Amino acid sequence: MASYTVLFKIILVLLSLSDSAVHVLSLSFGINYGQIANNLPSPSRVSVLLQTLNVSRVKLYDADPNVLQAFSNSQVDFIIGLGSENLQNMKDPLKAQAWIQQHVQPHLPQTKITCITVGNEILGGNDTQLMSNLLPAMQSVHGALVDLGLSKQVTVTTAHSLNILGNSYPPSSGSFRQDLAQYIQPILSFHAQVNSPFLINAYPYFAYKDNPGEVPLEYVLFQPNSGMVDSVTNLHYDNMLDAQIDAVYAAIKAMGHTDVEVRISETGWPSKGDPNEAGATPENAGLYNGNLMRKLEERKGTPAKPSVPIDIYVFALFNEDLKPGPASERNYGLYYPDGTPVYDIGFKGYLPQLTFTADSNKNNVLSIFNFLIFLTVYLLSSV
Repeated sequence: MASYTVLFKIILVLLSLSDSAVHVLSLSFGINYGQIANNLPSPSRVSVLLQTLNVSRVKLYDADPNVLQAFSNSQVDFIIGLGSENLQNMKDPLKAQAWIQQHVQPHLPQTKITCITVGNEILGGNDTQLMSNLLPAMQSVHGALVDLGLSKQVTVTTAHSLNILGNSYPPSSGSFRQDLAQYIQPILSFHAQVNSPFLINAYPYFAYKDNPGEVPLEYVLFQPNSGMVDSVTNLHYDNMLDAQIDAVYAAIKAMGHTDVEVRISETGWPSKGDPNEAGATPENAGLYNGNLMRKLEERKGTPAKPSVPIDIYVFALFNEDLKPGPASERNYGLYYPDGTPVYDIGFKGYLPQLTFTADSNKNNVLSIFNFLIFLTVYLLSSV
């Protein structure tokens, strides 16, 4: 453990020596760190990987104390998740406060927890009881944060799938499903009241996979294409993600709100899929995420919201081998569990290969030495 501590301190010192290196490494997106797998590196090693990448925002699907502890005293902002199975209990203010006291307070302020997502894609499912519990749970969690004096640093929201839209074309005619209006309307009012974002999981890949003969691949991969023109606004769209975001904004506006910001809590492209999953290749995944990175570096908005830079969390950090469903679900990662990039989009990160047994000191020192060589070369090439 001592060797790891030394390594970690050296990393932070070296990264702080060069402003230009930090600028080069700085990434303008967040990353989803899922853990439905049995072969992932330890959170302490992942913390090194993400900090050498200079990733400053991470989204979890739970409140794993091992992860939050591993990122203690880092500059990484965390969105943590409160699972759907807890919604019924979270309606009780005392239970909501107890959850925060157990899962949030012990990690503050050394770990920067800035948001709690209550449930995930609840309204896109078919469990009406969960739908009914969603807003009361969000309100209760927010109330507990207020009582504990944490509401100014930790916001409350939930993430939705695009299934909540009843119409998305053209983008300016976007609208929510009528059967969900009774849930979405008060949720929007909650967001406006507490100033928290409306989160959407947006995957142009799904649209292409379902209609590969009709949806141009270039349009979903941010490649040069003729795009489409919104017949109502005459705005031109050269990629589907922008159109999806603006459709959500239009749906929110149709419910009387222009005071709620839309952020993308998940987007990505699988590098592998089943035979019937068109387009799931490492080449397409690399194009999607690589072109998305370049788009985000421009810090521009969508055609309908040009002054509001899009805010995105990429899905996902690692391939997760235990995720159920089609093969694509297990192949959204930017990295394999051993720290090897699944495809090359220009990232240069380091996953330390450290062990902590009494007989491993020699190997640990060698790992530190190899890392220092790697980081020194990288910093020199970044100047």
